[in-house]
Amino acid sequence: MSSGAVWGGRGPGAGASEGDGILAAISRSQVAAHGREAAAMAKKLLKSTGKAAWIAGTTFLVLVVPLIIEMDREQQLNDLELQQHALLGGPPSVSAPAK
Repeated sequence: MSSGAVWGGRGPGAGASEGDGILAAISRSQVAAHGREAAAMAKKLLKSTGKAAWIAGTTFLVLVVPLIIEMDREQQLNDLELQQHALLGGPPSVSAPAK
């Protein structure tokens, strides 16, 4: 049994030689052309957005994360100094103005 008998004479390659089938007419239409252009633009936009996200993410990791870690370390050191002053009974590091 050939593929033409299964498909009723219109196998996978039957419409390719005619060129005027419904799919060929749709693919040549202006709507299809605009759709292809829109798909190409969307692909370019997604690609450039991905590149921008990669640049922003790596910049954040290289510049901002070490800064946050250092600020946290400094805050812990300040808290430790205040705790030591409170335990030893010394004056606080920031003195209040006398009245």
